[in-house]
Amino acid sequence: MLEPILGSTSSERVLIFIFCRNEGYAREIARFFGSDPDSIHKQLVRLESGGVLAGKTAGRTRLYSFNPGYPFLNELKMLLEKAMQFYTAEERENLLMNRRRPRRGGKPL
Repeated sequence: MLEPILGSTSSERVLIFIFCRNEGYAREIARFFGSDPDSIHKQLVRLESGGVLAGKTAGRTRLYSFNPGYPFLNELKMLLEKAMQFYTAEERENLLMNRRRPRRGGKPL
């Protein structure tokens, strides 16, 4: 959807993922979209060097989130929010569900 504006599908995926989940790392984003981790990593590095994303190290993992000092952050978030409306309901639900641990045994769905 935003590929013509952003220049690549990987950058759109990175921004949408971080917009929905507030933070993420390269392998997690690549696994979610079923894409190449190297292309996702390159986009994360490019967006961080451009000031759009801020990275922090947690153990051996580099976590990325939006840089609060980025001057066009509000406009970017509005654009991503608008783009989310064009995703299917299932895609939106998967993006917004941020479960990192398994469910407790016997817990009803």
